[in-house]
Amino acid sequence: MAAAQMRSLSPWAEAWRRFKRHRMAYVSLWVLAMLALAVLLGPLLYKVGINDIDFKARLATPSAAHLMGTDDLGRDLLARMLYGGRISLAVGLAAMSMALTVGVLIGAIAGISGGWVDAALMWVTDLFLSLPQLPLLLLLIFLFRETLKQMFGLEVGMFLLIVTVIGGFRWMPVARLVRAQFFSLREKEFVEAARALGASVPRQVVRHILPNSLGPVIVAGTIDVAAAIIAESTLSFLGLGFPPDIPTWGRILYDSRDFMDIASHWAMFPGLAISVTVLTINYVGDGLRDALDPRRVL
Repeated sequence: MAAAQMRSLSPWAEAWRRFKRHRMAYVSLWVLAMLALAVLLGPLLYKVGINDIDFKARLATPSAAHLMGTDDLGRDLLARMLYGGRISLAVGLAAMSMALTVGVLIGAIAGISGGWVDAALMWVTDLFLSLPQLPLLLLLIFLFRETLKQMFGLEVGMFLLIVTVIGGFRWMPVARLVRAQFFSLREKEFVEAARALGASVPRQVVRHILPNSLGPVIVAGTIDVAAAIIAESTLSFLGLGFPPDIPTWGRILYDSRDFMDIASHWAMFPGLAISVTVLTINYVGDGLRDALDPRRVL
């Protein structure tokens, strides 16, 4: 009976069953979900303003009045952490979506075409891989920050710029991964059968090859979210991310750098939030890798 139920499971149901067997990944998924829920609903429930100044409470340690303490202007850190978490997670997800879209597109074209098209696209990929990322990120931000601010406003302009520069340097591993998957899958029997039945190349890609290569791509996507959050935090810590009145976790950490000896809580909470988020995303990626790999026994 149990064997019959196992055979009747869909591939995604089977992947979910295997994922739940990975204890750390399953717990991390719930922790990540609660963290996302907190930053989404927290500002609606916790009504303290992110820029409300109270000099009487400046650098206050965590207490009943301020659960995470305050900064040097007396602004409530919990309110700023909840608001900044939205931006940090949104940057990670948007940059990941951009990297996956560009990477899958380039990898699919290279993998299904071959020949000079594949050589040219892989040359471009190798070129991007050889570029020093952090100096180029800093240069692009310096060049286009003011233009985008004038076109889209301060917050939206900086969001678009940071997502573009981070996502623009994260698509190369995905492209290589998808290309390798296409090279492997396009010679499989089910693709040969579809080709023999007259399926066009786009239909072979969309209906047969791409769905069977999504497992590694999903895993790569979770890694890209974590990498994008770290990259945004790095840029904000260097003072080149969002401005001070838009408190991302990296920006809060940057603002605390001169007060770590007398107000360690100011740096501890954003650092802990970044660490927990990245750690849980990495564990979820670990679990997805195991769950989507049919050769692994769970």
